Amino acid sequence: MISLHPVPMNPPSPYPREELEEMVERWLEANRVAEATGDWINTLGALYHDDAVYRWNIGPNEEFIAEGIDQIKKNALGIQMEGFQGWQYPYDRFLIDDKKGELVGFWRQVAPVTRPDGTPIEVPGCGGSWFRYGGDFKWSWQRDFFDLGNVFSTLGEVAALGGLSEPVKKKIHTMARGKKLAGHVPLRPSTGIGGKLKQGAALAKIALLGK
Repeated sequence: MISLHPVPMNPPSPYPREELEEMVERWLEANRVAEATGDWINTLGALYHDDAVYRWNIGPNEEFIAEGIDQIKKNALGIQMEGFQGWQYPYDRFLIDDKKGELVGFWRQVAPVTRPDGTPIEVPGCGGSWFRYGGDFKWSWQRDFFDLGNVFSTLGEVAALGGLSEPVKKKIHTMARGKKLAGHVPLRPSTGIGGKLKQGAALAKIALLGK
């Protein structure tokens, strides 16, 4: 069974704060280049160790997992980012733990489409990435966190304005048919239709009766 709360397993490794700060600057610059060129694979991919692990959650029973640089480049930075050229992912802040060699960056997701009144469209709330530094100016582990419901709501708004790319439409269509994208894995055996109906009935009872 896949752990619901996976954390870096290697022991804490202190690094000079100056080195971690330099890593942040290199990452931010690579992120800016990726936004400008649409090439996430080569720009960000160069900043991961060969055995790095990259994960994020996709709901109560699904996780994205990329183990090793090949899966990170192909699935995380390739398939997952395909069709998001033009989107911006600005970082608002980085927090550094120089005793454990871990960092947290907080970012936003801004669409390349504006509303009729000219205001920008971006995913509400705050997304982020939890990193483990592995030396040599490369990450050894990363876990993203964001509100998936807000992401899909924003994609719907962009779609209504005709601004959704064909690759993103294709991925949404694939998931809507119950098929998984590369790297998507279940966290535990499915509860089945009976289990889901039981859960739905329990919530409906609370909503209607308050108990």
